[in-house]
Amino acid sequence: MEWDKLADDERVDRTANALRQRGIEVIIVQNREEARRKALELIPKKAEVLHVASVTLDEIGVSRHIDESGDYESLGARVRSVNDAAEREKLRKLTLSPKYAIGSVHAVTEDGQIIDVSASGSQIPVYSYGAENLILVVGTQKIVKDLDEALKRVYEYVLPLESERARKAYGVPGSSVNKILIIEKEKPGRTKMIFVKEKLGF
Repeated sequence: MEWDKLADDERVDRTANALRQRGIEVIIVQNREEARRKALELIPKKAEVLHVASVTLDEIGVSRHIDESGDYESLGARVRSVNDAAEREKLRKLTLSPKYAIGSVHAVTEDGQIIDVSASGSQIPVYSYGAENLILVVGTQKIVKDLDEALKRVYEYVLPLESERARKAYGVPGSSVNKILIIEKEKPGRTKMIFVKEKLGF
């Protein structure tokens, strides 16, 4: 399988319509510049926001903008600014229920199921329930046929790349798939997905 091949327009539209039927708003953009602009437009200025660790968000400059621009109240930057371990842990718990959260996922099926995997599980409560508003930025190379294909994409493609990234970034032996989240349906108005017709992330 060519796990990094962008979906064609017909497949993108079909998947977007399936997601809408499941309560997820979908915005389709052409490139990373449009994705960055749209993502930041969806977050009100000075709002409390958590950006989940994401190669996609790093690539389009959203992570850095949220942390450094002063336009938003970055929960992640706030936690990292505290030296006291007990206070940092208390603040970290606040990141489980932010007003706004933004991140990405590892696969989206043509039927509209959203799949995200994690070694630590830190983003899963935020994605599944904790965030009041959730924004997901997803390159259309992550569209797959079904759940079986989604898991193949995770194990055959995402995991080796994430393991390589983790070794370089953290000096650890690699990553692992310890938690899997499948979003089948959403309360309308909570979750927005920005589909980007450009390869982003894993």
